[in-house]
Amino acid sequence: MAAKFDFIGLLVADMGRSLAFYRRLGLDIPAAADTEPHVEVILDGGFRLAWDTEEVARQIDPDFTPPPARAGRISLAFRCDSPADVDRVHADLTAAGHESHREPWDAFWGQRYAVVYDPDGNSVDLYAALVG
Repeated sequence: MAAKFDFIGLLVADMGRSLAFYRRLGLDIPAAADTEPHVEVILDGGFRLAWDTEEVARQIDPDFTPPPARAGRISLAFRCDSPADVDRVHADLTAAGHESHREPWDAFWGQRYAVVYDPDGNSVDLYAALVG
């Protein structure tokens, strides 16, 4: 039997702040989840995205030490409907106080692209095809 990739987990310092960021990107996460130590959402196709607090990590591993912000070990990407949507989503996130790593630009590989950091320093790419 082969293993099936099923789950991506994010470690968060502040669950509510992290979930608010991902709600702005369109994920349907109940508001009541903001105070939970572990949260999961099922994405299209059945894939799961989850968040765990640093406290949960310490319960699993008493020697746990949080990695530094922007350690560059994970990047998530969100496909937008159009190049204008990349600009709009980027503007919305930065207006809400989230740090931009790369302002929107037309990438040589044929996409409108931008990069922001989530509240825990994870890189989140925004992209859309330049031509339909």
